[in-house]
Amino acid sequence: MNEPTEREKFREAAHARDVQRLIGLVPFSSYLGLQARFEGEELIFTLPFQERLVGNSAIRALHGGVVAGFLENAAVIQLLIVEDRGRVPKPVDFSIDYLRTAKTQDLHACCEVLRQGRRVAQVQISCWQADRDIQVAVARAHFLLLPRKEFAPDSAGQAV
Repeated sequence: MNEPTEREKFREAAHARDVQRLIGLVPFSSYLGLQARFEGEELIFTLPFQERLVGNSAIRALHGGVVAGFLENAAVIQLLIVEDRGRVPKPVDFSIDYLRTAKTQDLHACCEVLRQGRRVAQVQISCWQADRDIQVAVARAHFLLLPRKEFAPDSAGQAV
């Protein structure tokens, strides 16, 4: 029996809504120690605190790049579940607003797919720590959903 391709692994995990397996298939998500769980239909992401994630030891704060990486990876996993295409979405742009210091404790996030087309999706990500109503950061991102070579050409032979 043939080993499943990477695309088949992603598609199977997404179809089964096996978020932890999807996280294991995205190397940086695994490296960060990203975790996720469903609360009803909402997917809640958690980045457990690790000492190695501290960026400013003087004020004991998580590194801003870690916060941004966590939010971008949460959006990727969210889209993998929503899209069920078996391909990792590619970031087109990512914008983050840091609202307060990320303390040395677990981070949590949830994503909302604001707009989803054939090729591009827009996701908004909210991040908090102990209290969901007190956000640490919010981010917006656009992702390319399919590689350009898979787009159907129009009548002029151009990818659409």
